[in-house]
Amino acid sequence: MPKNVLTLTFLMVLMVALACPAIAEDPSEEPAEGAVCKLKDAIGTIAAGENPKITFQQYAALCAPILWFSPDEPLLGDTEGKDIMMPMAFPFQGEAQTPVVYYRIRTVLVRADQDDDLIITEDADRVNTLVDFRQVAGVDLDFFFYYPYEEGFGAHTHDVEAVYMKTFIQRCDVCEETHYALRIERTIAKAHGVLWYDNNLISDKYTKFPMTILVEEGKHASCTDKNQDGVYTPTYDVNMRVNDAWGVRDIMRSGGLYSGGFQAWMAKRRLPEHRVFPPLPEKSPLREKFTVDGVYAKDNAIYELRPFPRSALAADDPHLVPFIADKGDEDWPQIVEDTDMTSFTRWLDDDSFINSISVSARFDGLNYGSRDKTFGISVIFPLLVIKNVSDPVGGGWFVNRVYFKDEKFRDISWNLLYTTSASRWLDGYFAMGWEWDEDDDGHVHTDQMTETGIKLRFNLGKTPLGFLKSLGTDFWGVRFGVKNKGFFNWESIGYAIEVGAGSF
Repeated sequence: MPKNVLTLTFLMVLMVALACPAIAEDPSEEPAEGAVCKLKDAIGTIAAGENPKITFQQYAALCAPILWFSPDEPLLGDTEGKDIMMPMAFPFQGEAQTPVVYYRIRTVLVRADQDDDLIITEDADRVNTLVDFRQVAGVDLDFFFYYPYEEGFGAHTHDVEAVYMKTFIQRCDVCEETHYALRIERTIAKAHGVLWYDNNLISDKYTKFPMTILVEEGKHASCTDKNQDGVYTPTYDVNMRVNDAWGVRDIMRSGGLYSGGFQAWMAKRRLPEHRVFPPLPEKSPLREKFTVDGVYAKDNAIYELRPFPRSALAADDPHLVPFIADKGDEDWPQIVEDTDMTSFTRWLDDDSFINSISVSARFDGLNYGSRDKTFGISVIFPLLVIKNVSDPVGGGWFVNRVYFKDEKFRDISWNLLYTTSASRWLDGYFAMGWEWDEDDDGHVHTDQMTETGIKLRFNLGKTPLGFLKSLGTDFWGVRFGVKNKGFFNWESIGYAIEVGAGSF
């Protein structure tokens, strides 16, 4: 029976998912004898030394990024170099003397072999909280940027943008003095509040630090710039979910809405005088490259780091409150105890998307004009059930699609569907699989099926229909397809239309 077949298929896919955990480097793994010096040269390392006790603010300063604005950023006016005052402090904090960036230590993963207190000195303002990072496996570190307004499609006052970093402490115990290295494993630059648009960069041997963030003109979305050249290069500056990554689209300021794939003409080249530098500590090895005549960032502005505030402080401006409140738990950091290799790997590879499940109403028919037209429900979910699978060559996605149709939804189909992205407004797709069709006499007929067509997606988050986002997805769409029973026999061709919610 078809239901038994589908159940078996589901269980097989689930077993594959559970049998294929993500692979991550153990931060507590001890390098081989004599490998101490190599700790400083490991991919993503931004600092190394013997003192593991630093404050929240010092930790953030070591990891903080360079911000690089478009030469035509409206909030800059005619300013450049040390005159730049962007990003700004929140209005309730008064006028600042320098640009301001906010940090948040969102999550601290404590090692399973913890042997002492994690917090040495606690500071209610979360600035001088002193932490023994000997005890730490990983840290979720976030940076926030405030702009008084944005321009372009959906423009509004108050704009709070973000960059998230997954960082961890690697410890080497094979020398006379124990050494520690602070490493940035990945950087997630947020773009317009849509998870699929995130610009994700996993650090590799070509990644230059401090991490450079390109700031979108007028709209202020953030994008990673791996080699610090001021130009966004897809698949290089972003190396995860590359077909869906937003990149940096300076043309958005003009009011146009481009949600298809990134094109080079969408971004402007950045100039050195429009960079704003982080307050790197004196001992940071990253300062040397940007030091001239003994002066760090001699011709550029340096921002101040402040802890991300609670939304209650913005109570006098109700329009600002939600831009702070929707950024997560205000009582940070969350302390996760006894982190072993398994939990560390899950944390490092935390890339699940509940809203990648799509549900649609389906209407299909074979041999147009015949009576074989049926209504049904279509459900799309990740290929490995709990994890999405991307095409390593083309960057598209493989997903499962199951639909139920006919009287009492007695007919069932499972097929493997491939689409080039999960967020572009217009995509092609191809699907193939099997249908189990039950007739009025209770007999089940099994047929192979293929389907191809296009899907149009609409991001409703910034439209009057934005309330639909509460259903768990940013996207709604419609699919138009040509369907056939059989892989090679083209005598039963019809159509398929699906309308519903979800990325796929």
